[in-house]
Formats: sequence, structure tokens, C-alpha cells
Amino acid sequence: MASLKDIKKRITSVQSTKKITRAMKMVAAAKVRSSETAVKASRPYASELYHMFQKLLNSVGEFSSESLKIKRAIDNYPKLLERRDVKSVGIFLLTSNKGLAGAYSANVVKAALKRIKELKEQGLEVKVFVAGQKGVSILRKRLLALGCNIEKKYFSVMENPDAMEARDIAEDMAEYYVNNKIDKIEIITTRFKNMVSYSVDTWEVLPLEGVKDNHERITDNVIEPLMEFTPDMHHILQKVVPMYITNTFYQALLEARASELASRMTAMSAATTNAEKIIHNLSIEYNKLRQSAITNEIIEVINGANSQMN
Repeated sequence: MASLKDIKKRITSVQSTKKITRAMKMVAAAKVRSSETAVKASRPYASELYHMFQKLLNSVGEFSSESLKIKRAIDNYPKLLERRDVKSVGIFLLTSNKGLAGAYSANVVKAALKRIKELKEQGLEVKVFVAGQKGVSILRKRLLALGCNIEKKYFSVMENPDAMEARDIAEDMAEYYVNNKIDKIEIITTRFKNMVSYSVDTWEVLPLEGVKDNHERITDNVIEPLMEFTPDMHHILQKVVPMYITNTFYQALLEARASELASRMTAMSAATTNAEKIIHNLSIEYNKLRQSAITNEIIEVINGANSQMN
């Protein structure tokens, strides 16, 4: 049976843990509000960019790079629009850098492993790109069993996603695609719903032609205007394609970051509640044991007094 001293130590320890979880909950709550605002503000732009991009694709007949100056792989839009036999697939998944976010990273990794197994069963080669330290640590051994390796790791992007880092990721992935190292690119991320809910989604990025809509249409019954292009559609596509790919990765980062913070806030809230319950139960046990000790002391005093009187 635990002594009063042992119970007191446990109460003090749990109280310290409660202070930490409550502080982390408050920090996550403050951050998730700004992340939620960023996500909701970016969705209309991402949706309209997608539909504009689709209109451009439908308007252009043949894709040509003869009159274009191509400095980076992501500028080579005819190659990015090229559909070819899929032999190798690139999976880009987004996880957290830190723990204590509930099952957030585990859910993303679970979806990624399921997708990798499906592709392997189809006889396809899979190359994995990971954002977030938790994903790297979880996947390192599991990928070896599936015959895969982590091609590239990105850590800083998950702390404070910005468009510049999204552009760097987009350029890396475009280079793999243009150089025929991969024939298809998919993003496994989470779509933020609200403070207590998110869903794991798979987005198709490359090849661009025929890519599915990863965004909800913001407005209905829109009358599409006629479009004229200057100097020509090919030069405009060369600008729009990198913009579209970059924004797709940027939107995935924003959605993932908001989902992670919401998951951490929920996990820390539950941890704080559990700590309060433990403290309550330990306090009851402490008081019962203390009362029992006091009662025993009183009984001993009474017995001692009675023995002296006799």
C-alpha cells in the first residue's frame, strides 16, 4: 500500500504534467486560430486557380516548348503535361515535427503505407518524400520492409509554411518528373474541417493533364467569361503551371499545419482533463489514508490513557 509521502509525490508530479499540457493546449489554440484563418482565406484562390488552369488546358491544342525559355524543370510545362505509362510513383506525405498531437502523424503514415502497398501490388516503383520529423522516424524501418526509401526530407516547412518553401518543394518534385524519375506524384495530407476534426486526403499533382480537383468550388452557377491571351497561351501556361503546382503544395502545407495544431489542442485538452481526474482520485486516496492514520493515532492515545488508568 502506498504511503502518504508516495501519494503526495504522485500528486505533485501529475500537477506538473497538468501545467505543461494546459500550456501546450493554450499555445496550440492560439496558433490554430491563425492557421484556420490562413486555410480558409487561401481556399477560394486555390479553387479559382484550378478552374482557370483547367480552362487554359481546354483552350490549348498542342503543347510546345519551342518558343519558350526553360531554366528550371518546373518551367517545362509541356513535359509536366505529358502523360506516359506509369512505372514509378512519388508519394509526398506531410506529418508533424513534434509529438503530443494525438494520432495526427500516425493517421497520415497509415494512409501512406496503405497507398504504398497498393502501388507495390500493381508492380509500380514507389519513391517517398516526407515533410516532418515524426513521419521520418515512423517510416524509416517500415519502408525498408516494403522495399522503399525516403528520397527527400523536409522539416522546416511544417513549422511555419510559406509560399517560398512550397515553391522549393514544387521545383524538386517537378525535376523528378521531368527527368523521368517518377511518372506520377501524389500528396497525402490532411484537410482541415474544424477545431476538432480533419480528414486524411490524397491529392494528385502530376501529370497535370486530367488531374482531379483537390478543392471545393466556392461559387455556384458561375458564368464563365471569354478569355483572350497576350502574348500567347503557351507563355501564359508556362507561368500558370508553376504557379498552380506551387500553390497545390502550399495549400497542402496550410491544411496539414492547421490539422496538426487542432489535433494537438484536442490531445492536450484531453490530457489536461485526465490529469485533473488523476489528481482528484489521488487526493481522495490521500485524504482517506491521512484520516485513517489520524484515527489510528487517536485510538493509540485513548488505549494508552486507559491502560494508565487501570
